[in-house]
Amino acid sequence: MFELFKAVIFGIVQGITEWLPISSTGHMILLDEFLPLNFSKAFLDTFLVIVQLGSILAVVVLFFHKLWPFSPRKSRQEKRDTWELWFKVLVGSIPTGIIGILFEDQINAVFYGAMPVAVTLILYGVFFILIERKPRVPSIHNTRELSYKTAFFIGAFQALALIPGTSRSGSTILGGMLCGMSRPAASQFTFFLAIPVMAGASLLKLVKFFGKGNSFTLDQTVVLIVGCAVAFIVSIIAIRFLMDYVKRHTFTAFGVYRIALGIVVLVIWGVQTFVLKAPAAV
Repeated sequence: MFELFKAVIFGIVQGITEWLPISSTGHMILLDEFLPLNFSKAFLDTFLVIVQLGSILAVVVLFFHKLWPFSPRKSRQEKRDTWELWFKVLVGSIPTGIIGILFEDQINAVFYGAMPVAVTLILYGVFFILIERKPRVPSIHNTRELSYKTAFFIGAFQALALIPGTSRSGSTILGGMLCGMSRPAASQFTFFLAIPVMAGASLLKLVKFFGKGNSFTLDQTVVLIVGCAVAFIVSIIAIRFLMDYVKRHTFTAFGVYRIALGIVVLVIWGVQTFVLKAPAAV
């Protein structure tokens, strides 16, 4: 029962931090420090990716009409626009797909840790503050105005999120705003870009998990289901909050939060590295 409680907490954190530009990985690392799941490392690594499926489903449910090209309520032009949106999403997913498949293990081996996460949290927090301090007049207000070239460029920013602590939503929103997108348009396109990328990452993680001869126990299966279900519910709330928030506010508050969280992660890393593991005096 206690592991199910932990799965609920992980699902809540995943649902909130996946869509707000504050880094789900940074929060998961902190959470794992204080409330680790009592399972093998192989399962934990898989769980942290598979739980994202709940977040993906929330996007599909909330934007189903916009994303479904066969809706009888859409005109022929609207159906063409929907197909074009999907093509833009696929183009935007190319950089992350290629780099993730070829170099994910190497990137995690080098960058997965408290120090790199803290640095990227702070760095992108500064970026958000700087971009919001510069006056902008958005030239792209919806996904129809988005070109394939711009979609690919935003996708390149999404690939930066393969480095833990960057925040997938944070990097793509920054990329979109640098390309001239309004905050609501950049946020919405970020949600859509997540569908193929996160679904692909989950499938790849499952293939690697089972390919090494692993299997899910009943307890692990229940924990996965609970985590995904909670992430789905919380993601719906988080997405609605963000879409309403960006209509009236800037991302400066998220930048400040990222910097503060990065400092917290640095402090924890410093205590663990230089205090708790320091050799005892003779």
